[in-house]
Amino acid sequence: MHSDRMDAKIVDAYRQHRPYLVDLAFRMLGDIGAAEDIVQDAYTRLLAADIAEIADERGWLIVVTSRLCLDRIRSAPSRRESTHDAASIEFAAPSVGHQLADPADRVTFDDSVRLALLVVLQRLSPAERVVFVLHDIFQMPFGTVAQTVGRTAQACRQLASRARQKVAAAEGETRFEVPSAEHRLVTDRFIAACARGDLDGLLAVLAPDAWGDVDYGPTATRPHVVVTGAERVARHLLHFWGEGATLVSTPAGGQPAALGFVDRSLAGILAFTMREGRIETVHVITDPAKLNFLSAQLADIS
Repeated sequence: MHSDRMDAKIVDAYRQHRPYLVDLAFRMLGDIGAAEDIVQDAYTRLLAADIAEIADERGWLIVVTSRLCLDRIRSAPSRRESTHDAASIEFAAPSVGHQLADPADRVTFDDSVRLALLVVLQRLSPAERVVFVLHDIFQMPFGTVAQTVGRTAQACRQLASRARQKVAAAEGETRFEVPSAEHRLVTDRFIAACARGDLDGLLAVLAPDAWGDVDYGPTATRPHVVVTGAERVARHLLHFWGEGATLVSTPAGGQPAALGFVDRSLAGILAFTMREGRIETVHVITDPAKLNFLSAQLADIS
């Protein structure tokens, strides 16, 4: 019975924390396959550990996942001398021409979805990259970061400072921004709800009058589809982006957004507009031509 309880605890930890850990690993590595493999390795190590001695499975998994990412970054050939600069890594998205009942209700979406921050992270040293992702993007305290990278909290503060200087210098080449804490939280909750197939959890992050649209591309039978109402939007999202898909966060023109993968291949981009801490609009791009272009950029990053 004790073993059954431990097994159930591990299964619950997998279900609850895997989406967050994959998101974390993807930010460090820029490769969805590598991120999923790293997280699987972390859970394999959890199976081998004495889980009864682990008070905080999530914290333990974050540390192990981050250390595995750090090891992988250190062992990978350096790409910081790549000839591709940050400004060239972008994804052109269309202006959306449809109108709802109120002409003022239009999709407000920047003219490009940029992966520049992922590119700039490749230029940081391994320790700088991990510290920056953990602290500046995922808002983890320096005490936790220090435990992960095996340095003092003060050393991690210095690493974060150097990383910020390099990121700020890169902003002269292209425009991007680190997501706000509010955007980070809402995106986390959105991704977790989709991964669990949790309709109520998804409705909790959507505004009651939320609406969404899908850009299938000009060659599709229906190039553009609009869905209105939070519950209809949530059910459509779970149908296409629920269990079986993998979502990872990425900033998009100052808005929270996610890349959607199916079988480790990019299948869509979901960009959100926010209102009072909830998602008001979900704009989904699945146009194959645009996704193929972005997939090529991701392949160059990884």
